[in-house]
Amino acid sequence: MKATIQKFFVFQSLGPPPCSSLSRTGGAGMNSSRITSRLGLLFYHEQQQQQQQQQQTSITRLLLLFRNKTTTTAATTTTTTTATSKATSILKTSHNLTTDNELRERNTEKSGTVFDSNTDRLGGGNELQSTRSSSKSSRPPSCANIVIVGGGIIGTSVAYHLGKLGIKNVILLERDKLTSGTTWHAAGLINTFGSLSVTSTSMRMYTKKLYSTILPEETSMDTGFYPVGFIELACDEHRLEYYRRVASLNRYCGVEVDEISPREVKDKFPLVETSDVLKGFYVKDDGRVNPYEVTMALAKGAKLFGVQIYEDVSVKGVSKSNYLGLCSMNGKAIKDAIPRVTGVVLDNGDEIEANIVVNCTGMWARQFGERCGVHIPNQAAEHYYLITDAMEEVDPSWPVVEDSSRCVYIRPEGGGLMLGLFERIGAPWCIEEIPETFSFGEIEPDWDRMGPYLQEAMERVPMTLHVGAKKFFCGPESFTPDGSPIVGETPELKNYYVAAGLNSIGILTGGGIGKLLASWIRAKRSPSDFDVTGINVDRFQSYQCNPNYRADRVGEILGETYKVHYPDHYLSSCRDIKKSPLHAEMASHNAFFRDVSGWESPAWFAPPHSKPQIDSHNFGRQSFFSHWESEHKACRENVALFDMSFMSKFIVCGDDAGRFLNHLSTANVDGKKGRITYTQWLNRDGYVEADLTVSKIDDDQYLVVATDTMHNHVLTHMKRHLTNQMHVFVHDVTNAYAQINLQGPNSRKLLQSVTSFNLDNENFPFRSVTELDIGYGKSICTRITYVGELGYEIFIPVEFANHVYNTIASAGKGFNLKHAGLKALGSLRLEKGYRDYGHDIDNTDKLVEVGLGFTCDFKKDDGFIGMENVLKQKNCAKRDGGLRKSMAQVLLSDPKPLLHSGEVLWRNGQRIGEVRSASYGHTLGGAVGLCMLESTEPILLDKGFIEEGEWVIEHGT
Repeated sequence: MKATIQKFFVFQSLGPPPCSSLSRTGGAGMNSSRITSRLGLLFYHEQQQQQQQQQQTSITRLLLLFRNKTTTTAATTTTTTTATSKATSILKTSHNLTTDNELRERNTEKSGTVFDSNTDRLGGGNELQSTRSSSKSSRPPSCANIVIVGGGIIGTSVAYHLGKLGIKNVILLERDKLTSGTTWHAAGLINTFGSLSVTSTSMRMYTKKLYSTILPEETSMDTGFYPVGFIELACDEHRLEYYRRVASLNRYCGVEVDEISPREVKDKFPLVETSDVLKGFYVKDDGRVNPYEVTMALAKGAKLFGVQIYEDVSVKGVSKSNYLGLCSMNGKAIKDAIPRVTGVVLDNGDEIEANIVVNCTGMWARQFGERCGVHIPNQAAEHYYLITDAMEEVDPSWPVVEDSSRCVYIRPEGGGLMLGLFERIGAPWCIEEIPETFSFGEIEPDWDRMGPYLQEAMERVPMTLHVGAKKFFCGPESFTPDGSPIVGETPELKNYYVAAGLNSIGILTGGGIGKLLASWIRAKRSPSDFDVTGINVDRFQSYQCNPNYRADRVGEILGETYKVHYPDHYLSSCRDIKKSPLHAEMASHNAFFRDVSGWESPAWFAPPHSKPQIDSHNFGRQSFFSHWESEHKACRENVALFDMSFMSKFIVCGDDAGRFLNHLSTANVDGKKGRITYTQWLNRDGYVEADLTVSKIDDDQYLVVATDTMHNHVLTHMKRHLTNQMHVFVHDVTNAYAQINLQGPNSRKLLQSVTSFNLDNENFPFRSVTELDIGYGKSICTRITYVGELGYEIFIPVEFANHVYNTIASAGKGFNLKHAGLKALGSLRLEKGYRDYGHDIDNTDKLVEVGLGFTCDFKKDDGFIGMENVLKQKNCAKRDGGLRKSMAQVLLSDPKPLLHSGEVLWRNGQRIGEVRSASYGHTLGGAVGLCMLESTEPILLDKGFIEEGEWVIEHGT
């Protein structure tokens, strides 16, 4: 292990943090640091191989032409282009693309199953039904408890896990044959190494165990799992540092990663060129699996647990209702605020009544969801791989090798090698609509575009430049706007669940996704063993389904697959979509903007007469470090202005609004009028669902403010607890109000200079709310802080926003007011240890574990959701002398190193936790973070526990 061990201090906050309306200012989840291996797989039988051998053409000729094309002078460009086109034509002709029927036959021969639609496909009983048969038993029933739509790796995994949980009357409907969408051409790489997401790593580890041992034992079927090993190459210093960071966290999660030398890489895969390789990261028991055989094993396992599977059944849409019944008091109909699913409608017009519908339709998920008003913004993109002719030198037991610097993964296949490509800018496929009849299909390859990628990839294994090409395959894979899966119950429709958009790691995480969603469905809430804040379907907005958005974003997301994920890297596509009313003013002050849930928000500000840009990405101090520091110190020592207009804002009003919100909230939010309260919302098991503020503006009017990433989550949480029997109305006013946060010791003096309202401590104490005049405009002002200084959050109707801002900014010149961005906000709040839902805390955390038990009011009328379990948590901690999970702050003693999250903490030589979020404490003089400590023994996070431990932190330099 070549990681640096850095000493640090660990400490708790002294007393509860001040209230705050801010939670997360950016997304989380798996896309932030994901390097994975994805490829496709075709099953070749002997007859097809012989036919292709007779027609093969050397790939070397094509690559030489591509090389000439890129180096030729202008005088010879036309000749080279013509020659390249000719070679391309020859190779296209020689590939003899197969038909759908041939592919089905090939899959049948490989798996040893029978595809006769009127017979048992798996043997030993009526394992899989087909509606092509006229017999009554082969038709799906008229009602079911759960209907799963889609029979790929995800659909069958969900079916298997639901059955295993003992849930009855579950059916799966597949429009064609199992695996016919994108599962059939997946390569089935199983690499547990590669992600800085604990959720993704955990799902990978479980999936490998499921495929390697659990399924074979339960079904007596071979999944084709082959533990040949996996090697990630680091060919430059930045990748070396990044993969060391990944390896550190992966080891903490239980992945056995070895850092190996170029010589060891060569020993394990002799044909790989290693002259530029710095290190390899090797997991010896990773490998590959047969996607078809895994799907069949999952299907058989599901059947053994009572699930029924029907092929050749096409689902046209779903039925829904919001009617709950009649009120016993007045006889009026009771209706939900959100309609619920009641069944599915088949293409032939038949209906199947159902309590729950699960959308596992893969790249069709978006268009299937749109039929019932559900937004699922996944988009298909082209994915390529090349399979060479047989090579005598190749040993099928060689490991999978991935080289992200050359956008390639390599492994033995069919006696030769497979080279899979993830180009730096991908190509979307079928933007408007995926054809309903597309089954076992291929896409015509774009040879001109892919030629340079092929040459670069083949240079990693130079011998491939001198052998023929058996197949150059292009097929669709489904990607999402942020590169993370789409999972969970949809906000638009109750009991309608989705698992789609796997970003080419459906095989790799399929077992974990199925397990997670099955648990979610049974519990009717997100599971407590997986952080789902970064993969929950409710994180997206409806505009992200727009064709132009999907077309432009998917190419960048595919290209992100093999990029180094630097801490301050932001996506560049689909920008300038949503702008604050103060955007122009922020731009005039040299703001460097970042994407915040589609909003353009300042990350930091450059000095006058300089360009706001990041000169070069790295893991150390970047070019804007001094700008960030000056903003941070201005807020601590003077006054700073933040544009926070992206925050999610809701007006909740009505006669029952106070009682309704009080029941959702751990704190008492229905007390004195003109008060703001920091609170959490929990589920019934006492796990955190939201972190927000509630301001009581009037006896029947409240302002709820939450982080941008939790917009739909918070809105849906309210709607799911509403019926028309309550006099409560929820209005989304996010776009109706700009938000200015004025923070720092001199914030009161500045604000007092532009308003007639008396802001002194006696008249306007901490947690006060009032309507405030500023210049000619009106606003709602709360005295609250998220940075640990005197401060105010000002909510301004958009029509007054520019005037109010200009009034404050003009007066601010006399106070040396400084504009500050989200980098400063993050470092300021982490110095104080203030939490951020979806970043430091998530759905796997209990309230007392994250140090927020002080928000609870156990004596208020009607209590709050999850109260009984919070009391149990407190009593267990008292009985056991501590908690097995506990959040702490860290501060590095050395001022030089930085923390970026994902670093591993050690205490007395044992791993004890991970840094969930991190920044640099410019006031404290070192990197700071919030960490979750976990132990099999109770942790009492007191002075003794801290001082008696030898604490170090591991990071990737």
